[in-house]
Amino acid sequence: MKGVILHGGHGTRLRPLTHTGPKQLIPVANKPISQYVLEDLRNSGIRDIAIVLGDIMPEKVKSHYGDGSKFGVNVAYVHQEKPAGIAHAVGLTEDFIEDSAFVVYLGDNLLKGGISKFVQEFRKKGYDAMVLLCEVENPQQFGVAEFDKKGNLVRLIEKPKKPPSNYALTGIYFLKPIVFKMIKQLKPSWRGELEITEAIQLLLDAGCKVGHRIVEGWWKDTGTIEDIIEANILILDELDSKTEGTVEDKTSIQGRVSIGKNAHVKKGALIRGPVLIGENTTIEGEVYIGPYTSIGSNAKIKRGEIENSIIMDNCTIEINTKIIDSIIGANSEIVANQRGPKGHRLIVGENSRIVF
Repeated sequence: MKGVILHGGHGTRLRPLTHTGPKQLIPVANKPISQYVLEDLRNSGIRDIAIVLGDIMPEKVKSHYGDGSKFGVNVAYVHQEKPAGIAHAVGLTEDFIEDSAFVVYLGDNLLKGGISKFVQEFRKKGYDAMVLLCEVENPQQFGVAEFDKKGNLVRLIEKPKKPPSNYALTGIYFLKPIVFKMIKQLKPSWRGELEITEAIQLLLDAGCKVGHRIVEGWWKDTGTIEDIIEANILILDELDSKTEGTVEDKTSIQGRVSIGKNAHVKKGALIRGPVLIGENTTIEGEVYIGPYTSIGSNAKIKRGEIENSIIMDNCTIEINTKIIDSIIGANSEIVANQRGPKGHRLIVGENSRIVF
């Protein structure tokens, strides 16, 4: 069985973070979102993986994943010149897939517990396709499943104005090569894209065996800033305490805190978990770091308060106030020379400098 990770899209709702790289490489709990996807495929026994690249700095994706060997997989790259839909991206992988069953996994999706048990079930059941569904409050924003009175899947509809159910497609699809035949029959939808929902609908209409399963636990489509911050919370909720760096005063640590190699927490700091601190990061004595915060590697937090935020690698923060519900891009500097308001909410792209 093979894997396909979709790494395209412009990520317009995530700007300015996506001005300097694809949305799937934005870190959640100090790890790129698509790396969780790749590791999920690997942990499910899938070693041959194609990454479908978009036109937003694909070289950054290749730099991070290389040939896949450092992650224990074999990675091939397929280029999608412009966003033309999930089905279009899947269709580009036909030569890579050959006659194998495969899993398509959107690179900006996160799923608690992973897909291992679903991979095993797909292999055993002999399905031509299987979709994972999750109950949501806003189904009109997703592809939605419709069932008959017996609970059988009968239709998939992309972003319906009047959803027939609250069960959304999660962006994880288990497929057999017959789907390529269906993709070749598609015409662009009202969105100008080839829809994977329509390809699977053709499988249903042709009498193919299409299964579905409802996921347990949480699923996140990290398409907005708020989604990414919430995903950071969900992953940090499962964080284990670990100290690989130096903590000058143990009373500085409260709750579940993970501190990376060569990181240094100085006396007088207060870190209230769950908090993740990367390697070679320094937390000075006049710093408070509140729950649900992840701080990347090689960062320097000199002064101030940070809570419910993502601070990426190589950042410097020296403020008299509080940063809350924020994402600070890599290599950024946030400095406050004067006492300001009680809190700031910031979305800062890479290589930025802010003085207030």
